[in-house]
Amino acid sequence: MVDAYAGRRERVREHCSAAGADAALVTRAANVRYLTGCAPCGAALLLTRERALLSLPDDLPPDDSGEHLIDGEVTQVPVPAGADTALAAAAAVGRLGVRDLAVEEHDLTVTRHRAVADLVEGARLADLGQVVERLRVVKDEHEIADLRIAAEIADQALGELLESILVGRTERHLAMELERRMIDHGADRAAFPVSVGTGSHSGRPAHQPTDRRVEEGDFLTVVMGAQYRGYRVSTARTFVIGAPPAPWQVELHRLVFRAQRAGREALGPGVEQCVPDRVARQVLEAAGHTEASPRPVGHGIGLEIREAPRLGPSDMGKLDSRVPVTVGPGVHLPGKGGVRIEDTLVVRPLAEGGPELLTITTKELLAL
Repeated sequence: MVDAYAGRRERVREHCSAAGADAALVTRAANVRYLTGCAPCGAALLLTRERALLSLPDDLPPDDSGEHLIDGEVTQVPVPAGADTALAAAAAVGRLGVRDLAVEEHDLTVTRHRAVADLVEGARLADLGQVVERLRVVKDEHEIADLRIAAEIADQALGELLESILVGRTERHLAMELERRMIDHGADRAAFPVSVGTGSHSGRPAHQPTDRRVEEGDFLTVVMGAQYRGYRVSTARTFVIGAPPAPWQVELHRLVFRAQRAGREALGPGVEQCVPDRVARQVLEAAGHTEASPRPVGHGIGLEIREAPRLGPSDMGKLDSRVPVTVGPGVHLPGKGGVRIEDTLVVRPLAEGGPELLTITTKELLAL
């Protein structure tokens, strides 16, 4: 991994040289981690043509896990607790002879940008843009291996929960238990707050768990993901609790399953980003389910839960190989409930077997 981090930093240096910048100040947490392996802690990275200075709070606990190794090329500069690490890194610009500094304007607040400009008086500030985010889109096999483990953790936690008694338990309690189980199985943490929706709450996008209790005959939708070594996955499944599914539940689940399968099968290198969304949406719309404000069927995922590319109806870029994405259509019937099915997959060419499915918990309509 040390070589991988060095290679990433070199690509940023190449971009800076091509743009006429002597150095880059990287402040976005996921980008700092991508370039150094440093776990998120408010650190900032100053990357010049010859050096890499990582300013980080001096009150961090020692990392004895061996998971965040920082190679010798990166000089660690402790900064007093509470001080701004970006300003500490910028303070080194003058003595390193930097004339043109590229900064992540989309991450810096106006106040921090002004403070950096005051510290590097005499140097020209330019926008680094989302250079690092673009580098992060295509994952290397080290990153994909971490995503696989995150998916295994999420699948294992969900599988264990499905074997337990669910009737009478609250959405909030089930969500907390899933988060605990993922940590017990080796996750850093949940990739995002777990969503559990039952009955009329099932299938709702971005549902926040409540104290509603699971009842027999309910749809139960779980949206969850694990984070492992910083890398995140997302999965969603819908089940029926305590009774055979009603005909409308079978029909709705089958419809969303078909839409999700169509979106998954549409993934491939060179495919326009809008295609998985279009084919999934066509299945739902043919059955009379439309959205006033369409939500993208999926998005990229990695060090952040939402990364490029976006798989929405108006996204016209093309997918690359080794890009992890989510595909997760759903239908919610107000007052009744609904279904959401989501997977995390890695885009692969057909010669390599096509899209690699990471989240493998069954998508069948189980009666639990």
